[in-house]
Amino acid sequence: MTEKQERITGNPQWDGLGKPRIYYAMFSVFCGIFLSVVDGNICNVALPTIAARLGVSPADSIWVVNAFQLVIVMTLLPFSNLGEIFSYKRVYLSGVAVFTVASLFCFLSDSLPMLIFSRAFQGFGASMMMSVNTSVAKLIFPRRYLARGIGMNATVVALAAVSGPSIAAAILSVASWHWLFAINIPAGIVTFLMGFRFLPENPTHVEGRRFHFRDALLNAAVFGLLIGCVEMYSHGAPACLVAGGAVMLVLAAWVYIRTQLHRRYPMLPLDLLKIPVFTISVFTSVVSYAAQTLVLVGMPFFLLHTFGMNAVETGIVMTSWPFVVMFIAPLAGAVTGKVHPGAVGSSGLLLMSAGCVLLSFVPENASHFDIVWRLMLCGAGFGFFQSPNNFLLLNSAPNHRAGSASGMISTARLTGQAAGAAIVAFMFNIYGDGAPEKAMLMASALTVCGAVLSLLRLGPAAGRRH
Repeated sequence: MTEKQERITGNPQWDGLGKPRIYYAMFSVFCGIFLSVVDGNICNVALPTIAARLGVSPADSIWVVNAFQLVIVMTLLPFSNLGEIFSYKRVYLSGVAVFTVASLFCFLSDSLPMLIFSRAFQGFGASMMMSVNTSVAKLIFPRRYLARGIGMNATVVALAAVSGPSIAAAILSVASWHWLFAINIPAGIVTFLMGFRFLPENPTHVEGRRFHFRDALLNAAVFGLLIGCVEMYSHGAPACLVAGGAVMLVLAAWVYIRTQLHRRYPMLPLDLLKIPVFTISVFTSVVSYAAQTLVLVGMPFFLLHTFGMNAVETGIVMTSWPFVVMFIAPLAGAVTGKVHPGAVGSSGLLLMSAGCVLLSFVPENASHFDIVWRLMLCGAGFGFFQSPNNFLLLNSAPNHRAGSASGMISTARLTGQAAGAAIVAFMFNIYGDGAPEKAMLMASALTVCGAVLSLLRLGPAAGRRH
């Protein structure tokens, strides 16, 4: 590669959008985030209804959710790579378009295979949006407001998580399940038009870069096998099948990593992992999302077996976690501009750890409020961690690698969630009905580890790029 080909072109002094364009651009990005997150929550709530109407078993209906999530985790990094090469805006808008068209297919589906295919197609659109939404935020917000903007992103995710079950319940009370997907169509069209008009193009790019389809296939194989092995283990698949999948995973990962070591701009961002603060932020994210999943998966069983709550009561109580994140995430973004993000994130994880311990030892005669305030303590701690951590992860990467950094934010989240789900399944196999309490203690230990990792970013060496 010649010096001319390696030259980074564009405007390296880019510092976000001005008023009023920034507000319209924010609207487009936040709408895309909301659509992609709320759609998963809506389907979770509607699965029993979909299974009954299509005449399929509950186990088979779960593929309506799994197909969507599996496609996302397999394609996040390739799409973030495409964003760096061609344009975050183009990838994002393509994702909105695919998501909207796929929603139409979901609406028209009259069989389980058709619905699963449509949901997988919809997963491609959601992956495109998720892979670059943080990178787009970096283009929209001036540098001095970037942490606040990332906090607003987290608020939108939390709002979608809170409102998803309510939206699903409202639609199902007056219409068939098909209309759960129909509402995405007008929202997707508006989001696309707003983004096309107001989102900026990448101000920087690297000449001479190209997309490697072989790398994309290897990436899909590695992450698909990773999630597949976790799912098989969680659902009690035969040990020989899980072991075979694990062997295939190791082989695919070995080939993939060897390939990436020879790339100047690898799809799996090994170059970014040489930056200490980036690597620490990724591992902190994986550990913390694993802890969050331990609580959110184990807690409903705890509420059912120990406190005898029904599904409605459990849903209302569990909503307290994302509800408090809506308010804490933007506050954490504002604080990050004044206090080192590593310190803010560490404090948040210690707060979450305390909440997990309190949940583990909650008395059996506790009221609903006694449980809710403990969950809110966990949510507040996680809210104080999430925004500063994402800010450090994104801000530690060079501008022309912001797409890969954005992709790693989502990949770390999904990896942590998969690991957390596997740990919960393992604990149920060992402890039975006592697993939820053990899961809370494990979550507390993991968040303490995350807090220690977060503090390592305070050192002067943490921010140096190699």
